[in-house]
Amino acid sequence: MRPGLPPLAAPATLGRMKGTSHPMDDFPVRPLRFDLDGIDDSELVWSRSCPHFSMFINALGLHVPYFERFLVRVMRAYRGELTDDNLLRDVRKIIGQEAHHAFNFIALNARLARRYPGIGEADAAAQNYFERASITRSKRFQIAFTAGYETFTFLGGMIILDRYAELMEDAEPHLRALWVWHQVEEVEHGAVAFDFYQAFYGDQEWYRRAMVLFAFAHIALETFRAYRCIVRVEHRRVRERLRAWRFFADFAKDLFVASLPVYRRSYHPSKHPICNDAQNRLAIAWRRHEAAGGNVLSLDRQTVTDMLAHTTP
Repeated sequence: MRPGLPPLAAPATLGRMKGTSHPMDDFPVRPLRFDLDGIDDSELVWSRSCPHFSMFINALGLHVPYFERFLVRVMRAYRGELTDDNLLRDVRKIIGQEAHHAFNFIALNARLARRYPGIGEADAAAQNYFERASITRSKRFQIAFTAGYETFTFLGGMIILDRYAELMEDAEPHLRALWVWHQVEEVEHGAVAFDFYQAFYGDQEWYRRAMVLFAFAHIALETFRAYRCIVRVEHRRVRERLRAWRFFADFAKDLFVASLPVYRRSYHPSKHPICNDAQNRLAIAWRRHEAAGGNVLSLDRQTVTDMLAHTTP
């Protein structure tokens, strides 16, 4: 098997569940706080199933909390102009979810900066970029960039959950729990930024599409910069580094391919081919486990197996 991801057409590893409500329906805010202090620095490459994935997602996640804070500022700044009560409700919820994401991932960034020279500078640059964008860029740019960026957090969430067994079935429990939670919630609120843009600039479809491309380029560049720092520490041999970069290229390609339906005029996130009423089985299992009071701050392999055993296809 190649070190990257399988083609998007491959069947979901965990299967799908039909007859359930759509994953974007009436999602909750979960105020979770993950304790990462007990994790050894060597465990930051946290997936034994696919170490390159954990390196890649750590790199991608470096700038995510600053985007999430940017999203919160943008939606708070302009939500008073909305007239749709349902959208206002969802805006309040995405603000809540993203605020909790940012808190936890900033803590993870601090851990990464201790292990990888250069990560601290990349982290500060990402923070500065979004702080400047929230002050200097136009209202249209801010809202469209938010929608464009959320396109890829939502699609990444679906891809990762569908390929859970390949990417993180054997993993450090706390970091696996952190990323499963994040991916589940990114899918849940995956339509809100799109609907927010439509409420303001729905007649400017060309600009939405352009900002999807802009967001992809921004995410790829920021992830490249952080990934480079991680690869330098984790892989000394040229062959190992080449394998790591092949994974990077494959994942970026798969994410871009998944975004192609986004450019259709009739597109809406809730109708994307990989997000529909046939939900991801792990996502359903996780939601049920969390709603029942189960511990989602640490997920060992047996806990996930038990969660899935009670969630039949």
